[in-house]
Amino acid sequence: MAGNGIRIEGLKKRYGAGDTAVDALKGVDMQVAPGEVVGLIGPSGSGKSTLLKCLGAVIDPTAGRMQLGDDLIYDNDWKVRDLRALRRDKIGFVFQAPYLIPFLDVTDNVALLPMLAGVPNREARARALDLLTALDVQHRARAMPSQLSGGEQQRVAIARGLVNRPPVILADEPTAPLDSERALSVIRILNDMARRYDTAIIVVTHDEKIIPTFRRIYHIRDGLTHEEQGEGREIG
Repeated sequence: MAGNGIRIEGLKKRYGAGDTAVDALKGVDMQVAPGEVVGLIGPSGSGKSTLLKCLGAVIDPTAGRMQLGDDLIYDNDWKVRDLRALRRDKIGFVFQAPYLIPFLDVTDNVALLPMLAGVPNREARARALDLLTALDVQHRARAMPSQLSGGEQQRVAIARGLVNRPPVILADEPTAPLDSERALSVIRILNDMARRYDTAIIVVTHDEKIIPTFRRIYHIRDGLTHEEQGEGREIG
């Protein structure tokens, strides 16, 4: 699962054609090492969502290269046939809202993805419980999502993002609805999980509470990225 983390070179995305064409990404370069959590920040309309959707194989780029782990997934066209399997097996998603399935308990919410990938039910649930234990929500394993606090729901969502052991996690505003204490707790968890599972993680955020925790930050402006060193502030 280690490999090369995330590597993006010259990534472009154009919407439309002719006089109405809009270049949302103009040649993005970005690299995230296995075990690293990197921040991605920028104003609304700067290209953050487009970049995440391209990297998550949700929309088609126009040009460039993308590598996830050891796999070159895009080189001016897709290099993998089954994008659904790519998203399921290689990419973990953590969103602003947890999006837990309301009629499944916590364990089955986490175990569902490996089950869909063909992992036997017992093994999938054991894998889910291991992650819930690592995230200190194992005592809620049989609870329904409606019985969880907001922080607990977000921990379950992180477990779901990690359960297929992807080389990459894309976190889109994961702390936006949380207070300072819970927001920093989520970032602490993501850092711990990145190191434990050698996962490369990109966190898209506007949240001023967590930006000082990143050691590296990519600013995206007008479809281009600019890298800078972050504070890397320790989370107590």
